[in-house]
Amino acid sequence: MPTAKISADGRITVPKEIREHLGVGPGDDLDFQISDRGDVVVTTATVDIRMLKGMLKRRGPTVSLAAMNRAVRRGASGR
Repeated sequence: MPTAKISADGRITVPKEIREHLGVGPGDDLDFQISDRGDVVVTTATVDIRMLKGMLKRRGPTVSLAAMNRAVRRGASGR
């Protein structure tokens, strides 16, 4: 079972095996929750962007990048 020591300032290094299992790396966030049984559960707080697919409902027609650029230019020119 992987273990980690707590430094004097309260920091820990998450063992490589656990980082790989969670799929996390430098800059990613972890959530710590205390279960009803008193166990500490660690989960990833960082979400893979692919998990967000389909969360937003599409409203209206699809707009091309060129059309968006034209709208931005019109807005910037004040017309």
